[in-house]
Amino acid sequence: MSSVVVKPGRTVVVGAGAIGLATAYELAKRGEQITLIDSGIPGAGCTAGNAGWICPSIAEPLPMPGLTWISLKWMLDRNSPLHIDPLAAPGMASWLWRFWRHCNPRDFESGREAWTVLTDGLMESFDRLAAEGVKFEMHTGGLLFVFLTEGTMRVILRDVMGGTAGRDGGPRVMLGAELRAFEPALLSTVTAGFWIQEERHVRPETLASGLLAALKSRGAKVLTGTTVSGGVADSGGVLKAVRTSAGEIEGDRFVIAAGARSGELSRAIAGVPLPIQAGKGYSITVSGIANFVRRPLYLEEARTACTPFDGGYRFAGTMELSGVNDRLVPARIGAIRRAAEKYLALPECGTDGVEWVGMRPLAPDGLPVMGRLPRVANVFVATGHAMLGVTTAPTTGRLMADLILGGDGARLKPLDPARFG
Repeated sequence: MSSVVVKPGRTVVVGAGAIGLATAYELAKRGEQITLIDSGIPGAGCTAGNAGWICPSIAEPLPMPGLTWISLKWMLDRNSPLHIDPLAAPGMASWLWRFWRHCNPRDFESGREAWTVLTDGLMESFDRLAAEGVKFEMHTGGLLFVFLTEGTMRVILRDVMGGTAGRDGGPRVMLGAELRAFEPALLSTVTAGFWIQEERHVRPETLASGLLAALKSRGAKVLTGTTVSGGVADSGGVLKAVRTSAGEIEGDRFVIAAGARSGELSRAIAGVPLPIQAGKGYSITVSGIANFVRRPLYLEEARTACTPFDGGYRFAGTMELSGVNDRLVPARIGAIRRAAEKYLALPECGTDGVEWVGMRPLAPDGLPVMGRLPRVANVFVATGHAMLGVTTAPTTGRLMADLILGGDGARLKPLDPARFG
């Protein structure tokens, strides 16, 4: 398929989380005049409390084989890793049905392959940002998966890691005392683990602030606390402006990167609804304490992450399906605290820290939604990255900029919004 190079012009990006910021940054590098609109403060939404992992090894769709029956069992348990609010479930029935239909081996494997569109060259993309002068906190200590039972670890190694443990470039397996010597904060209840040395992590807030500063240095206009209510199209259906609380904002091209609200915004702006739900995640950030945890940990049975940052650490986890809202449910925070106490000798996690909830954007097939909106030539969308928005922000930004400025988008076909009909 041939491509037509688009002349530099004006691009309006709606949403200033990691995905919107990275897309705006890549476009600005190529000469676009950027207007960035956010209903709050850039980087303060789903990006702010993220675990910050750069983890291509675990990039996979959320709907997985067997999850249908497991999720039914978990539905009424607010302490479970996946909680579906029974009161909200009727309003999400159509989305949940589509989600559960993807919980099969065929769709899961094809979904894994689709994620490689964004994970190829991932580490180099972060190195490139740093080399270009974007300031953010990044660490290269790998990622340590830890388990209460060795048997569970062996299952994960077989089913998720493809049996690469022990090979060159594969995970390093550790048991008992060796594991606790590698990570002294672990309790004796933790019996097994494996380390993926190549993984990294960033502090998401610094990535957002670094991208925002780089955008402003390139002349981008940033509108904070500004809500978008609709679009203004010409007689041919081409979008000319978006209606906002600050008035109409004109542009030549428009990108919707508003996380879990992208579906309702795509309907309001362009008349094209997208099936995006909120998969709410929670985190606890403890500051003023350093070096308790040497590297990021995944507490496997609890589905909880622990990430060390400069001067503190963060616990993050759970997946709550309760509709598009940012209500913080204390029971979900309590579940994270109790999970941490089973694995780690970190008394501060029991009571201290800043509690946070954020809406991860989820499509029913568990894949990002990236590309041109159907029927509207100059409106694009980048959303649906679930737990991997920070992980894949730089590659998403580059691929979206390629498409918006004239690429044919062939690589993005598995993620095309048109797949929803």
